[in-house]
Amino acid sequence: MKPAVIVVDMLKDSLREESNPVVAKFARKIAPNINRLTAYARRHSYPVVFANDSFLPGDFVFRGKMHEHSIRGTEGAKVTDALVQTDSDIQLPKRRFSAFFKTDLDQTLRLYGVDTVIVAGLLTHWCVLSTALDALALDFRAYIIKDCCASYSEEVHETIVKFYGQSPLYPLFKIIMLDEFLNELHTAE
Repeated sequence: MKPAVIVVDMLKDSLREESNPVVAKFARKIAPNINRLTAYARRHSYPVVFANDSFLPGDFVFRGKMHEHSIRGTEGAKVTDALVQTDSDIQLPKRRFSAFFKTDLDQTLRLYGVDTVIVAGLLTHWCVLSTALDALALDFRAYIIKDCCASYSEEVHETIVKFYGQSPLYPLFKIIMLDEFLNELHTAE
């Protein structure tokens, strides 16, 4: 297995109390686990990608109920200070939900020989899930690390985990806990 870790939308705007206090609380709760995951990846020379919302003012998606956030070039579109970043990490701005949609992520991962995508971040039911499903559609194995993801409610998070955890694509698509995933990697070495 040659994995890459994709951390989705753990941005300063996402962790602001005033935008959504529940998401901010859950995001802060998963940050230490994401730091453990990315530290492990770096120690083993696995690529770490921060896939970040990077919208333009007046973007199409803001015509719905979604408020403007993570505007390209603003402080709010930067990765939260709660996460450790290094110069070797890849910063990937994205304009839509999946980290693969109209970005060069697929080509970048293939350059590094990646065959497995590990997804963490926000929101489990939206950008995390669409990134994992697009990884599958592009013939990468995909893992969602349950305790490295969050939604705007525990109920929504658990519903997605339960539903997709029973996927007929197992073992190509797995939703597992961080310790279970790290043990799986350790056993494979």
